Amino acid sequence: MDKIRLAVIGLGVMGRNMIVQKAPGFPEAIELAAVCDPNAAAIDNILGSAGGVRTYADYRIMLDEGGIDLLYIAVPPAMHHEVATAAFEKNIHVFCEKPLANSLEEAREMAELAAGSELVNAVHFSFPLDPPVLKLKELLEDGAAGTVERIELFLQFPQWPRAWQQNGWVATREQGGFLLEVGIHWIHMIQQIFGRIARLSSEVSYPADSALSENRAEATLTLESGIPIALSGSTGLPGEERVSMVVHGSQGVIALENWQHLYSGVSVDSLQAVDTDGIASPLPMLKQVIAALRGEDALVYDFADGYNAQVVLEALRQSAGSTVELGPLYIARR
Repeated sequence: MDKIRLAVIGLGVMGRNMIVQKAPGFPEAIELAAVCDPNAAAIDNILGSAGGVRTYADYRIMLDEGGIDLLYIAVPPAMHHEVATAAFEKNIHVFCEKPLANSLEEAREMAELAAGSELVNAVHFSFPLDPPVLKLKELLEDGAAGTVERIELFLQFPQWPRAWQQNGWVATREQGGFLLEVGIHWIHMIQQIFGRIARLSSEVSYPADSALSENRAEATLTLESGIPIALSGSTGLPGEERVSMVVHGSQGVIALENWQHLYSGVSVDSLQAVDTDGIASPLPMLKQVIAALRGEDALVYDFADGYNAQVVLEALRQSAGSTVELGPLYIARR
């Protein structure tokens, strides 16, 4: 089978990672055909003297010239809708960074456009397939915590944006903030393991500067099963960064601390580390996208998944203490 001709738009952290680490891992399947970024120096830095890769400052010209099978969208969220729409119009498959779009309306339009095509559409959600999360799911299914009674979610950042993520948009109220940038990973993971969130109520605080993203978030979310989730998020407070979920059950506790450290015990005070080294994962997500493009069985989170996760995040940002019923907002899965 011919190689998949990949184009990358946006050379921030994720775009560079795709070019330098992810795509080179599949030399038999992927050919880097084109790169687009308005910063010519960024393109030169990432490609060096490598030949055969077309470079562009304008994605529209890149798409018009063709020769692309798959577009990886790694630009800021405000551009996702227009870039993905243009790619679909050119019959190009799309692999998009999260959040799916810059608003719920844009996200729904993208999901509906994707559903009306036969093109592969994927959001770069990998967290549910990480070994610690797969092991957490296994522990839950084995009854390690008994019946789940409540969940705590902590999103605590002494510094925002994080030191490695200093860019022009992640601190802005329009496109960034820890809820959309980080919380969406955890909300999507919770949806995959525990089911849909039925309703929520939240209080979100912002700095005096109207351009800046949230600095506090407290919320109660309720799963369709009735299990409550208490979310607590903050920026700028002293202490260590903590991005974690604690599952309290009738017979024990399971905690996933800072993305990758899994613990289990009969109580919070007796937690012991759980080994996850032997857990097989289907990651990286690019591997699954390649399989989908080849018509093989694949585990891909599509634009409908991206939209359904964003339903929760947008409601968190807009609730202002009111209870928001989420059921009518979701896209039903096929």
